[in-house]
Amino acid sequence: MSNLTSLRVADLPQNAPTPFDLRPSAASLDEIRQDLGLLGLRKLSFVGEIRAQGKRDWVLNGKLGATVIQPCVVTLDPVTTRIDVPVHRTFLADWTDPDEPEFEIPEDDESEPLGPEIDPALVMVEALALALPQYPRKNGAELGQVDYTEPGKQAMTDEDVKPFAGLAGLRDALKKDE
Repeated sequence: MSNLTSLRVADLPQNAPTPFDLRPSAASLDEIRQDLGLLGLRKLSFVGEIRAQGKRDWVLNGKLGATVIQPCVVTLDPVTTRIDVPVHRTFLADWTDPDEPEFEIPEDDESEPLGPEIDPALVMVEALALALPQYPRKNGAELGQVDYTEPGKQAMTDEDVKPFAGLAGLRDALKKDE
């Protein structure tokens, strides 16, 4: 799919935006669905433009839309989510990789190194992966509490392991004695 949408930077006009309108085929949707581990993917579209920024850099602005189906993190039942997000990428000709081994990229950084081509389809799949809910949850689905212990003993609850839970009871007992 990507080699069909890849645009050579050398062929892009400097003085006018280059529009794109991607609506992947059923086969491409299935491939993306499998790559992202989704139960379902439909209505995927990525519409926008690429334009020059200065003499050597390029900017991609678009709107990503999709309906995704993921397993609920609690019940594994299908959860359907509609995604509609703006996408912005800046492709920099003078990109330099950070030298520090522990360098952390800011979360909102949308800059990338400029290569010989810009591929809106690759940006679309990356943006979709970033926009997916990390913990999809079906309405009303909650993790219950399960208590385990030896037969004949009182099970320890989540409340029991909280470090200050016992202090509240102690405080209340002391107030009664006053």
